[in-house]
Amino acid sequence: MSSNSSNTTNVPEAKEAMDKFKMEVASEIGVPLTNGYNGNLTSAQNGSVGGYMVKKMIEAQEKQMAGK
Repeated sequence: MSSNSSNTTNVPEAKEAMDKFKMEVASEIGVPLTNGYNGNLTSAQNGSVGGYMVKKMIEAQEKQMAGK
């Protein structure tokens, strides 16, 4: 992986948790994501995982900001 890759974690200590979160989200939305190579999946499938992760992170932050 090159140092210019966008597939990096800003907080290295969170990488394992983010990978677990990604797999949980993929499972929730029915995308057969695996650890390692996923070139057999469409860009729409892969993109939906990332998009849903962002949605869930925003919801969690909004709840935190609202004190819930």
